[in-house]
Amino acid sequence: MDLDFSEEQTLLADAVNGYLTAVYDLDTRRGAVASEAGWRPEVWKALAEELGVLGALIPEDAGGLGGGGVEAMIVMRAIGRSLALEPYLETAVLGVGLLKRAGGARAEALMASIAEGQAIVAFAHEEAAGRHTLLRVETTARRDGDGWRLDGAKAVVSAAPWATHLIVTARTSGSATDEAGIGLFLIEVATAGEGLSIRPYPTVDGRRAAEVAFDGLVLPADALLAEDAFDGVIAPALDEAVAAQCAEAVGVLSQLHDQTLDYVKQRKQFGRPIGQFQVLQHRLADTFAAVELATSLTYMATLHLDAPAAERARMASAAKVGVARALRFVSQAAVQTHGGIGMTDELALSHYFKRASVIEQQLGGVEPHLRRFIALTPASTAELDGGLVDA
Repeated sequence: MDLDFSEEQTLLADAVNGYLTAVYDLDTRRGAVASEAGWRPEVWKALAEELGVLGALIPEDAGGLGGGGVEAMIVMRAIGRSLALEPYLETAVLGVGLLKRAGGARAEALMASIAEGQAIVAFAHEEAAGRHTLLRVETTARRDGDGWRLDGAKAVVSAAPWATHLIVTARTSGSATDEAGIGLFLIEVATAGEGLSIRPYPTVDGRRAAEVAFDGLVLPADALLAEDAFDGVIAPALDEAVAAQCAEAVGVLSQLHDQTLDYVKQRKQFGRPIGQFQVLQHRLADTFAAVELATSLTYMATLHLDAPAAERARMASAAKVGVARALRFVSQAAVQTHGGIGMTDELALSHYFKRASVIEQQLGGVEPHLRRFIALTPASTAELDGGLVDA
């Protein structure tokens, strides 16, 4: 299998890495986190107008570049390395993945606005009672004349405080855990009116999320993007997002390892760099292996995004489990090697540690993805996959 990037993909990687490295440093990021906005709109604008990456995954006939999982992996890895705050995953990966599968005039118009940097989308799906169970949707959508009435609540909606639009899952029929009956609705935040409340708050990694509640929110008929949307729209878009976030994790992991490697070369005890001590050499070798394994798993998931549904889901969950475990191991080893300074706000390492901790749980943690991986693993291959299950 050829894992080399094409010339266009190499240019994309160089451009995004170069730009984010130039505009993001620790002090700049800390200032953006502490600001009222909590992010950097000028960077979002540059991603759209100067680099064109907000439309990288949007089909060409909708004003985008027609890219796929590899392009998302390239951009997200650069975002991970720079700890950029901008909601690329939520909008340009997950939001676009939902919209292009749902189709329709409203979806196409919104994708064009995303490509231009005018729209930010947040996916309001998980609920407090769900505990990362993708099928548990208790928010309801009932017919109200020619439109719809939404009631319910969504928990920890990443990027919702910045969103111009929400894409919401709501049950049009069935019980809370039925696969059928999950509809996908589009809400324009500025014009939603009464019935929508968004309670924003900062997350531990310096980003923003919100609790979103619907209390008799009335929507027009065309707010329904897709009905019975789980299998054909939601599940594949979420797997794309999982693979892309694994790529972000690889960027975070590489920084945790590289910064720790630099530290052990400079920090001295007993008259010599601590990197010369064998026990730390073994630890750094183990963290390097973990980063390489996470990278390989990310490639595997990305290259299976066009596979049949069961295989796509299995590979996405396998990658999530392996990458989440790598995040915990490498981040903890990095802090332990640095000692107390590793958790201070003044050191960049602590910010990577916090982002690693959030990614580990976001879009489902180890437990739900391991359950899905096991459920999708044929009995004939279960023995071969035992290392993932038992590790």
